[in-house]
Amino acid sequence: MNMEERVKILKDKIKEACEKSHRNADEIAIVAVTKTISPDKIEKAYSLGFRLFGENRVQEARDKIPQLEHLEDAIWHLIGHLQTNKVKYAVKLFSMIQSVDSVKLLEEINKRAEKRIPVLIEVNTSGEPQKHGVNPWDVSRIVEFALSLENIEVMGFMTVGPYPVDELKSRRAFSLLREIREKIESEFERRFPILSMGMTEDFEYAILEGSNMLRIGRGIFGERE
Repeated sequence: MNMEERVKILKDKIKEACEKSHRNADEIAIVAVTKTISPDKIEKAYSLGFRLFGENRVQEARDKIPQLEHLEDAIWHLIGHLQTNKVKYAVKLFSMIQSVDSVKLLEEINKRAEKRIPVLIEVNTSGEPQKHGVNPWDVSRIVEFALSLENIEVMGFMTVGPYPVDELKSRRAFSLLREIREKIESEFERRFPILSMGMTEDFEYAILEGSNMLRIGRGIFGERE
């Protein structure tokens, strides 16, 4: 199956999930996940209309993004775990950091960023010990701290669904993030517009639970080499 065919299937499934949840497919942003994907395939995705790209590792992004500078309106998000010693590179490479999960990381981003950088607070909504993310009961404290920093702009929340994918568990994890967002918006009396949840295996459940940003790798690029 070529990329055009995969993208058509993806968009059809997004449309179907949106119809089920009485939502407009136009409100769903797709981050094309480019971990291990070669620059020529990224250029192909760009030619098919993708503008948001997500990298998991800072080192890989440092090698790859400069090769794609000619894609002038491409926007890069960091979606993988960020170590504090890589922050100085991340703030220069990425337009958004989706994987902020600690006060220490927030402090380092704030110190290294030369201007306000949009972030998402990553929350571990599935309770899996191997996953990164803030504990659900700790989100309010982290958000309060983030809002006090001059170079941080909290745009919303991110989570990684449980694995293996199970409809009940996946939807529970995604609905929890939506509920957390509602609670935090009420508490701080401001909007946090982005809910980044859902990947190739579980994005339909994420859409049903309110996601408006998907992180899709295999659903666009096929199996990793």
